[in-house]
Amino acid sequence: MDSVHFLGNIVVSFSVLILLWNAPCEAQLSPSFYSNTCPNALTTIRTSIRQAVSRERRMAASLIRLHFHDCFVQGCDASILLDETPSIESEKTAFPNINSVRGYEVIEAAKREVEKICPGVVSCADILTVAARDASAAVGGPSWNVKLGRRDSTTASRSVANTDLPSPFSDLNTLISAFANKGLSARDMVALSGSHTIGQSQCFLFRDRIYSNRTDIDAGFASTRRRQCPRNSGDSNLAALELVTPNSFDNNYFKNLMQRKGLLQSDQVLFSGGSTDSIVSEYSRNPRTFISDFGNAMIKMGDLEPLTGQNGIIRRICRATN
Repeated sequence: MDSVHFLGNIVVSFSVLILLWNAPCEAQLSPSFYSNTCPNALTTIRTSIRQAVSRERRMAASLIRLHFHDCFVQGCDASILLDETPSIESEKTAFPNINSVRGYEVIEAAKREVEKICPGVVSCADILTVAARDASAAVGGPSWNVKLGRRDSTTASRSVANTDLPSPFSDLNTLISAFANKGLSARDMVALSGSHTIGQSQCFLFRDRIYSNRTDIDAGFASTRRRQCPRNSGDSNLAALELVTPNSFDNNYFKNLMQRKGLLQSDQVLFSGGSTDSIVSEYSRNPRTFISDFGNAMIKMGDLEPLTGQNGIIRRICRATN
């Protein structure tokens, strides 16, 4: 190689390196993100969540649902935690969330504890994601490695919450499409629905189902549910989503679906002669498969459109921007 070509190659190579150095890099989520900046963050969050669940076991289901409702709107960015302001239309007042989603104060309490040891370091989005994992583990459910490094949004979207969050009245195809739009498969959807093995639902969300002449609901089950949900009153009366072991994270939810004992329409459609029947049947027989798939689906959901690097902020409190 002559000297001209040799020098030319050096110049080209150097130019490529300059371009690479100046190119924006997409930060990656990592389980060890806070290892150096806040090594006690996860222990602090876990303690706070365990205390909340020990005070009220139902809170475990509420925290998992809160994380789900956050990630389906703008990604996992803690936008659901923002209060209404002149410039923010809070997702808290969207139809799927208002007077229904709960646990905001639990995340805020965990944030306060983390701020005491590492002010301005750990995002509300990460705390919410970790809280869902710790809530699951606190009631005997699976645990998984949570990837960290999300930052918090400065915006919220009530309109997206109203359109993108699946409804408890949805049919199977609508549910599959809603999850597919977020990059989640039908199997992910069925696994995530298994969180309904714990938690409760308000009467107005299942009244039509238990008072109908539908063939996809067990008559005895419907009769039992009517006792807590009168035809013309008691909209906010609560009933366990899973009747047999409502406080334990297990696979009885799927066994119930096979017996036509799904409380919500969006539960029972998972086993109604459609494409997800085989998944429900598999989970009813193999609790380990369900537990494994649930953890993997939660990891995938936690990866939805995170703000990383220089995007977003680290909120000092979760309900407001700095």
